Amino acid sequence: MTDSYTPPRVWTWDKASGGAFANINRPIAGPTHDKDLPVGTHPLQLYSLATPNGQKVGIMLEELLAAGVAEAEYDAWLIKIGDGDQFSSGFVDINPNSKIPALVDHSVSPPRRVFESGSILVYLAEKFGKFLPADGPARTETLSWLFWQMGAAPILGGGFGHFFAYAPEKWEYPINRYAMEVKRQMDVLDRHLAEHDYMAGDDYTIADIAIWPWYGGIALGRSYEGANVFLDAPNYKHLMRWAEQIDARPAVKRGRIVNKANGPLEEQLHERHDASDFETKTQDKLQGAA
Repeated sequence: MTDSYTPPRVWTWDKASGGAFANINRPIAGPTHDKDLPVGTHPLQLYSLATPNGQKVGIMLEELLAAGVAEAEYDAWLIKIGDGDQFSSGFVDINPNSKIPALVDHSVSPPRRVFESGSILVYLAEKFGKFLPADGPARTETLSWLFWQMGAAPILGGGFGHFFAYAPEKWEYPINRYAMEVKRQMDVLDRHLAEHDYMAGDDYTIADIAIWPWYGGIALGRSYEGANVFLDAPNYKHLMRWAEQIDARPAVKRGRIVNKANGPLEEQLHERHDASDFETKTQDKLQGAA
């Protein structure tokens, strides 16, 4: 950075911060407009966007269905965060923090809201008895890695990702600072996965489902254009093996494109209401039929 900044004694919001998403950044909570959320026919209603945090829940639901849990059928509704959909009165009612993803379970009365991606993963895992050991060391290990992701990902996303990809200018200090920490995190994962097939040991769990969209996304070159090269992702061979192993799962291939609104048209499924939507409702199919 070339210009020095002296923070005021009391910070005030007097101008947009600049960079991507500046139009939706604000220092206050609550709704900006009245709008009810749509509700489909299935027990579970997902309101999301296929960011790494949003992908976790789409993947979890598709994995549950693949495991034969018919009760995990769901409707997925697109929340366009760039348009401020997360600040509607309906969305704020189910997540006061106005962040995706959010889930409403209509199989219970009254319907139950669940927000924060880690909480949703635990809720679904416990509800259906899948992808989270019931007790013992394996459960503890799974939850430890799940919460590792909750604490680590803001360094990758809000730190490295913001300054590498979204800030209005490229500044050496924050990019170097966060790149160093992300590489340390990738080394943590690489060393661990050198001795384990999955994050919690021999079995695939919600820890893998939580971590993969963030760190698998970096490893596979899907997050922040050029970041995989900049961070030398191929050098983390065990992380790469794990990322590719999970990427090959059919449920992951489906779940990661649920509520996806960017990238290749064949990978954009804006809404999901039926398993057949993956074959007939991706944007390449819809635009080809128009």
